[in-house]
Amino acid sequence: MALLLKGGRVVDPAVGLDAVCDIVIRDGLIVEIGSDLTIPKGITVDCAGKVVVPGLVDAHTHLREPGREDEETILSGTRAAAHGGFVAVCAMPNTSPVCDEGAAVRALKQRPADHRFARVYPIGALTVGSKGESIAEIGDMLAEGAVAFSDDGRGVQNSGMMRRIMDYAKAFGTTVISHCEDEALAGRGVVNEGVVSTRLGLPGWPAAAEETQVARDIRLCELTGCRLHLAHLSTAGSVELVRQAKMRGVAVTCEVTPHHLFLDEDAISANYDTNLKMNPPLRTAADREALVAGLLDGTVDCIATDHAPHAAHEKALEFELAPFGTTGLETALPLVITNLVAPGFLSWSDVVRLMAHGPRKALGLPEATLAPGEVADITIIDPEASVEVTPEFFESKSGNSAFLGAKLTGKATGVLIQGYFSLEDGKVV
Repeated sequence: MALLLKGGRVVDPAVGLDAVCDIVIRDGLIVEIGSDLTIPKGITVDCAGKVVVPGLVDAHTHLREPGREDEETILSGTRAAAHGGFVAVCAMPNTSPVCDEGAAVRALKQRPADHRFARVYPIGALTVGSKGESIAEIGDMLAEGAVAFSDDGRGVQNSGMMRRIMDYAKAFGTTVISHCEDEALAGRGVVNEGVVSTRLGLPGWPAAAEETQVARDIRLCELTGCRLHLAHLSTAGSVELVRQAKMRGVAVTCEVTPHHLFLDEDAISANYDTNLKMNPPLRTAADREALVAGLLDGTVDCIATDHAPHAAHEKALEFELAPFGTTGLETALPLVITNLVAPGFLSWSDVVRLMAHGPRKALGLPEATLAPGEVADITIIDPEASVEVTPEFFESKSGNSAFLGAKLTGKATGVLIQGYFSLEDGKVV
């Protein structure tokens, strides 16, 4: 089947492209890019006023299956991904049971019908059960299709164990994703340690609980030569540690989340909204500004959602008892457009760098560009579309969004995976 994307603003800095033009797709591949193109047979899609970019990838998604299918499934999570403009998600291993062996990776990939809305790249656990006690079967999981490894949800507390993990991962040439949390320092913390924790009477979680493990893992990265990716950084100190490491030539990459970019601890008011309870916690306004600065100067490699769906009854508990996390797949792109693109802080090329190329490069995924011969994994964006974040907005099984009630501008209206729509005219198909 031939498909013609007509008259969109096509943006891909990897091939030096930012121009209004047409794209012809046939048999899942991009076959021609140019002006005034036609096809004798097939479907023409009017992309006037739209921005056409390489398919977005989320480097940090929790699909909850197996174990908590009431919160999310592979099917509902990938529908949410398509709705948010993503062609692929990287699934974290902290399911129940933990994805820590080849059979678990194989099971995740064995139901192709569940993957038709977005590709799923499994991330295997670093340690058995993510308990931090013994190294998981990294080689076996790689053979079954795992793309990287993490104990996300917990930091590896034992430095000697982390060094052995990184030595082992280096031998396989794979990436270790670090959840940077010193549990002894974080304690029972549920919000950032500071004025707000004192005012609300909630246990504080100091920035140092993150930054000490960021510093440790960067040093271990230098020692072992293993590729290191730092998940959901939240503090100015962490960004500065990465900036200095990159200046030394260390092979480290990092991500930040929309909720840490666009919210800070002051959003947690006296109503104790548990949708604002995050791991790591929302930090100060100065931290938030440092994360944005890291995006602008290239220190931060990608924006990742840390999509963390939770059942409504769990979030209805007291703040200290409710689980950490917010959904994010469906609000990430509208938030970035509204808060960073529309005001002129980021260009569309920056968006492609941070949400399409950056995640792929950080985790060693296949590259995707808009060039003849490439696979047609494409996101089509309407920068003027209106978005109101209501409970009815979500394709995810869970509605625990930190941005409920927000009115945003810009969203994905089309997602193509290997030339076939999973999102068309703004609807998951």
